[in-house]
Amino acid sequence: MEIVAAADSDERGLSLLKVVSVLQKVVVFIHTFTADKFKGHLTKATEHSGEMPDMCEEDIVVKVKEICQELILSQEVLEEVCDCLQEEINKGLAKDSNPEATIKCFPTYVRELPNGKEHGRFLALDLGGTNFRVLLIQLGDKCTMDSRIYAVPQPIMVGPGDGLFGHIADCLASFIKERNLGDELLPLGFTFSFPCKQEGLTKARLAHWTKGFKCEGVEGRDVVELLKKALAKRGDVKIKICAVLNDTTGTLMSCAWKNSNCRIGLIVGTGTNACYMEKLEKVELWDGATDEPNQDDEPHRNVTGVVINTEWGAFGDNGCLDFVRTEYDDNIDRESINPGKQLFEKMISGMYMGEIARQVLVRLVSEGLLFGGYTSDFLLEKGSFFTKYISEIESDKAGDFNNCRAILEELGFNDATDTDCANVRHVCECTSRRAAFLAAAGVSVLLNRINEESVSVAVDGSVYRFHPHFHNLMVKQISQLIKPGIKFDLMLSEDGSGRGAALVAAVASRSSMR
Repeated sequence: MEIVAAADSDERGLSLLKVVSVLQKVVVFIHTFTADKFKGHLTKATEHSGEMPDMCEEDIVVKVKEICQELILSQEVLEEVCDCLQEEINKGLAKDSNPEATIKCFPTYVRELPNGKEHGRFLALDLGGTNFRVLLIQLGDKCTMDSRIYAVPQPIMVGPGDGLFGHIADCLASFIKERNLGDELLPLGFTFSFPCKQEGLTKARLAHWTKGFKCEGVEGRDVVELLKKALAKRGDVKIKICAVLNDTTGTLMSCAWKNSNCRIGLIVGTGTNACYMEKLEKVELWDGATDEPNQDDEPHRNVTGVVINTEWGAFGDNGCLDFVRTEYDDNIDRESINPGKQLFEKMISGMYMGEIARQVLVRLVSEGLLFGGYTSDFLLEKGSFFTKYISEIESDKAGDFNNCRAILEELGFNDATDTDCANVRHVCECTSRRAAFLAAAGVSVLLNRINEESVSVAVDGSVYRFHPHFHNLMVKQISQLIKPGIKFDLMLSEDGSGRGAALVAAVASRSSMR
């Protein structure tokens, strides 16, 4: 028995030695493979342009700041931006100059703001990106919402228009069926967050697609009619479309429900846009009634105008902003799906901010100012530096680079120095501050146009919500650009594109009953 046991023990020992030997070979293989792969990702960015001059860290920091200087906007430049925007808005509001204006200033036909007493059940449909939502909203003392998110697949985003609206109708029908709402005729507010020329509260023609959409057969057509046609084709959905609006108007309405001083809506997210309450006499395009709406005996909520959807993302499309644009802006525009369009948006919004920072980083690497002049396949890939990286990197405390290092490791840089991290952060700060200051300049122009003693600005969008300093940067800059004596506050909107749509439908229903 002992001999057998010994033999068994020897066999087990030999087996263990074989296993250990195999594991060692595997470890060596993995290490070699990983090292080779890592070497493939990090390449000398300057190998074809000669050796980089030997620079100390202090000289590198100075040089990085010099290169980033063109992203820093002085007070004088921002004031010039304000003057340009004021002029372009005036062109958009004037009948003769509107056809050639880049900022179209579409009247929304929304003349009443919520009075806080809206109640009932409403549907809201929210389309403005790669996902859309259907919501059932109960308005009353409190607002309750039941919603579902549906994807818009890429083939539908660039396919025929009938396919897009057919997909929306199918999802809307599914939502209604799941909640047993088939026997109820519910008012619906349709948030359609693309540039539209409105011809009534329930009629809006798409001016042009943005945000990656390119559906054929929609531009120039009434999107409400296209939705109605898709619903009629199904024949099993009973709804009453009371209003069509964009997310910016919804943002304004949502905050106005709680704050009677709200007069401006602002979006800084995937895209950017703003709306505001303008006096009727300044809106030469207005073709509706000129009498003032009844605000249910609440004079403090009376408004004397109409909400204007500026579509300011197109600010600069005529070249008036060339004095602040950079080579990075030119590159992004040239490689976009809509060259020459939405130039202001491409300097501000979340769809482009990360790419601006990436292009600056690539330049710094190519000049030997980052990562020793070595780059990675990841960093060289267009769109690889997400806008959320900017927010995360700027969330690090001063001198702490935890988030920055984690992001750089994702991009293939495992050995970034503190100086590298500090320079990456500086690039992010310059990019986000420029965006915040340009947005602030736009809001300042609207506040000065309204020229009321106290105005609240409703704001929404992922950039505004998640960037750690965007709010404070905007407040600081607006304070320096508005007229003396105007007080303002920036108010985070709660689901403007959802609840705001329901509120527009509620106000429209109230008006029609009256």
